[in-house]
Amino acid sequence: MKRAAAAIAAVCALAMGLAGCGAKQNGTSSEQGQIITVGSKEPTNPLTPGQTLDGNAGQIINTLYAGLVSYNADGSTRNEVAKEIKANDDSTEFTITLNDGWKFTDGTAVTAKSFARAWSYVANVTNGQLGASFFSTIEGYDDLQKDGVDGDAQLSGLEVKDDSTLIVHMSRPDSVFPLKLGYYAFFPLPDSFYKDPKSYAEHPVGNGPYKFESWTHGTSLKVVKNPDYEGPRKAKNDGITFKMYTDTNGAYADVQSGNLDILTTLPSTALGSFQNNKLVKAYNEPGSSFVAMMFPAKSNHITYDEEGRLRRQAISKAIDRETIVEKILHGTATPATDFIAPPISGYSSTLKNKSNIEYDAAEAKALWAKADEISPWSGELEIDYPSDAPVKEWIQAIANGLKNTLGIEVKVNAFPTSKDYYTAMDERKLGGMYRGGWAPDYPSAENYLVQLYSSAAADGKGGNSSDYKNPDFDAAMDAAAASSSVEEANKHYQEGEEYLLEDLPSIPLWYTNTVAVSTPNLKNVAFDFQSNPVLYDITK
Repeated sequence: MKRAAAAIAAVCALAMGLAGCGAKQNGTSSEQGQIITVGSKEPTNPLTPGQTLDGNAGQIINTLYAGLVSYNADGSTRNEVAKEIKANDDSTEFTITLNDGWKFTDGTAVTAKSFARAWSYVANVTNGQLGASFFSTIEGYDDLQKDGVDGDAQLSGLEVKDDSTLIVHMSRPDSVFPLKLGYYAFFPLPDSFYKDPKSYAEHPVGNGPYKFESWTHGTSLKVVKNPDYEGPRKAKNDGITFKMYTDTNGAYADVQSGNLDILTTLPSTALGSFQNNKLVKAYNEPGSSFVAMMFPAKSNHITYDEEGRLRRQAISKAIDRETIVEKILHGTATPATDFIAPPISGYSSTLKNKSNIEYDAAEAKALWAKADEISPWSGELEIDYPSDAPVKEWIQAIANGLKNTLGIEVKVNAFPTSKDYYTAMDERKLGGMYRGGWAPDYPSAENYLVQLYSSAAADGKGGNSSDYKNPDFDAAMDAAAASSSVEEANKHYQEGEEYLLEDLPSIPLWYTNTVAVSTPNLKNVAFDFQSNPVLYDITK
């Protein structure tokens, strides 16, 4: 659950600002034209599509690659590399026809095989890719999850008919499949990737609106306009420099001084004043990301049994979301009422078990006492979070609330950087309850639910970092995938949410607004359904 975290919250030598080569204070270069600078963080994992789950890396990957489809700002899809995507009557087979003329930035052709081989690589358990679960409905996926499978083994459900035709055979109906195809894990890869994936990740070769130029780890990553790109996301600027920060206060100061063009993660100390700051242009719009508290799969007294369920419910009811949103977040969020966000089809504020994510101190104490009857609580509750994210104040507020309401010791543990934090999350090394969140990969309830809580997305194969497994929830998700209409699918998604509201594998806290600042001179700033700036449109 990184992308929110989600959200979620991004050609000369660079230190933490542009220097040399005629660089001006506002980030443009006399030699390079308009370069837009974006506040970001060091990517957690190798910079390849199948390993991209955190939002900062995703924003970079999205500039470098073009998928079969891409997303409009409102979340609707448009064809990009694909000319046509045609489903059969029950969504168990898709025939994809590619447009001619697409090339990677190394000059090699983008073909149907470029997609089929990349998808198989990501789906194959031997390759250890975090995006594997996105392919779980394609025929042959289960075979690629077996111990000892050859890392070059391919998904049997992918039929490359010719260079421009890919037929996808599903193991079960998946009506959402065409909507998924704009997500990072479905991007194509050139043949050069397979020769040395580790080296490739340091100098990726894509087919998107920008091409990779350089990466100074911990400082900056630069992409420049791809002159050969002819798709719908053609860049209006000359390049993007993602400046890596470990301190949001420093990033915010850089926007105010004109040394950074746009920032989408603000320090908590600025939330009460940024909209009145005349040195910046402020943005505060409804968003589709949410923040949650997560639990390790193996945790002290909070495992997936009756005691653990009672303790998670007690912790959830001990969190005063409304006060935190009002006093600490200054109205830049809305208390959560379910596991997806209000802008997404299928959202409901009236689900069964909704009271489990509502503040009730007395009930929290009663539930904790009931859990103690099963097994008395011992030790302390740890809350982990990344210190370079602006979350310390509300994490501490939650810790204090749990101490006061439940009468337990709570330890707050800050990881030095987001990279350290997410690495520990991926390796299942976090010590206690931890900050999580989600910004949608594609605008569907399926993305919030299947990718975060299904059994297929557990055990390092997807975003289910708590390794939650519930056959009843999985069955509801399968029924949604086989539905013939959005309305029918949403009924099954909501059924699945009611299991989540009972089990609470994560504790929804609030939906986050799209909150950002830019320099006043920045033009054409708009945000997509993931609360990311539409970078290719921005100019000065």
